Amino acid sequence: MWNVFLGPWSWGTELFMHEGAFDPAERLDLLGRYGITVLCQAPTEYRVLANAPELESADLSSVRHALSAGEPLNAPVIERWRELHGITVYDGYGQTENTLLVGNFPGLEVRPGSMGKPAPGCDVRIIDEDGNDLPPGEPGDIALSRDNPALMKGYWEQPDATEDVMRNGYYLTEDRGRLDEDGYIWFVGRSDDVILSAGYRIGPFEIEDVLIGHPAVAESAVVPVPDEERGSIVKAYVVLTADYDSSEELVQEIQDYCKNETAPYKYPRQIEFIDELPKTASGKIRRVELRQREEAKTTRAGTNKAACPCPASASRSDGSGTS
Repeated sequence: MWNVFLGPWSWGTELFMHEGAFDPAERLDLLGRYGITVLCQAPTEYRVLANAPELESADLSSVRHALSAGEPLNAPVIERWRELHGITVYDGYGQTENTLLVGNFPGLEVRPGSMGKPAPGCDVRIIDEDGNDLPPGEPGDIALSRDNPALMKGYWEQPDATEDVMRNGYYLTEDRGRLDEDGYIWFVGRSDDVILSAGYRIGPFEIEDVLIGHPAVAESAVVPVPDEERGSIVKAYVVLTADYDSSEELVQEIQDYCKNETAPYKYPRQIEFIDELPKTASGKIRRVELRQREEAKTTRAGTNKAACPCPASASRSDGSGTS
């Protein structure tokens, strides 16, 4: 409502709405046919369009500004739009509880993958469990000062839930991030999405950001899989681009690519190819649904193991692999 209606209307801006399912070719045609000047889309839509062959020849000459909202937008996607059409997609961060908190504002250098810097008047910090500010590079909780006028008073008739998200004068967004040396904020993941593996804390978004740099990966979602030795291991659900087919060889290729692009302990030890990722109505990836799927598999495996004292066997579903 804020990005698409209230913000533009507050400036007397004319809005263009399309009622219909998202189709990449149709979306690009509408942009050129109606001379859209400001494009506001969900990250999922930018990702799909980045892999659409029609993007290269699309007429986007009227677009002077593009922004993404809902969840972080991967750096390779931003670079693809900039390379093809000279359009820099501006990422931002906010919540229903507080509107826009962090963004890439006019005059600010855009660092692909970063949500930008705090909005004017927003005291946004990265804090530890005791409410202390963390130094650059150290991941922690993204928090907002409680005296911010845009912050909600509380959750409706839920005082306990309201108290749970407050710490030392700050509201906890329940997202984790990190600062760089210049004050830019980088998203790490939802607090309940962070993967603990062999003592390491791994943010799913940083792995997804690496994965989408591989030409075979159209979309991905990273979740933990319970593991007796490591506590959890990293698993990636991957939607392939049109030019690739699932295979064990491709699993190994993607894993090797990740090892070269990030710390070796972060690479996905399991990869499963999937036709479509579960999403909310606004296009956000529902990682919780994928986590529940993995937890259910573990529960079933434990039940079967207890019920049948036969030798253990390993199996793989079609299109997935473990290394």
